[in-house]
Amino acid sequence: MAKGHRSQIKRERNAQKDTRPSAKLSYARIPVQKACFVLDAIRGKDVTSALAILEYNPRYASGVIKKLLESAIANAEYTSNGSLNASNLYIEECYANNGPIMKRVRPRAQGRAYRIEKRMSHIKIVLNEK
Repeated sequence: MAKGHRSQIKRERNAQKDTRPSAKLSYARIPVQKACFVLDAIRGKDVTSALAILEYNPRYASGVIKKLLESAIANAEYTSNGSLNASNLYIEECYANNGPIMKRVRPRAQGRAYRIEKRMSHIKIVLNEK
């Protein structure tokens, strides 16, 4: 049996919520390993240098992560009602978790079939102020 009234449980759950500005992309069609190459390059950097790194990184994941970082910056400016300045922000956390796997079949010789796994990931970027 749950302890307390439903509204009290919701209040307690919302009090524990993380208030740092962040952005999350679910079901990105990028394998976690390939996304982590790009995320490792920007982890701990300030926002302006991270955007510059992502702009000139040749990997496909860098374009997706750049868009996600710009969304996190916009979230930081909007949710704090302008009290957070984009020049003072840095990337505190960024990580990619495994998403679902799309399984496809590739026909091979002598009636065999090989499985192709198209992996997805959930990418999250958390910002903080210096």
